[in-house]
Amino acid sequence: MRILHTMLRVGNLDRSIAFYTEVLGMRELRRNDYPDGKFTLAFVGYQDEADGAVLELTHNWDTDAYDLGNGYGHIALEVPDAYAACEQVKARGGRVVREAGPMKHGSTVIAFVEDPDGYKIEFIQRGTA
Repeated sequence: MRILHTMLRVGNLDRSIAFYTEVLGMRELRRNDYPDGKFTLAFVGYQDEADGAVLELTHNWDTDAYDLGNGYGHIALEVPDAYAACEQVKARGGRVVREAGPMKHGSTVIAFVEDPDGYKIEFIQRGTA
């Protein structure tokens, strides 16, 4: 068994795809419209689906926003340099919600950014865990 994807419901598909591709550097892998169900699925990732886990962005055509609730945590991405990754996100118009630095109760260097729907993405600096 292996993890295929994580699904996130998004309010504006084009805005979300722009964030994941232009701000975080992923690629749009595929997109399918389901007119009878009134939804679109788009898959984004750093590698092909056959080679690793990706994100499924689900857009229900009649829903502009979702309540994230308190059970969801975050997506984690390994980065070579969390400080530089935050600067790149800001330069590309993204929102950093926790600047890079050591975690409160350890030495791992982390940061958090937020996508247009409010989902948190954690950067974990390679070699600091």
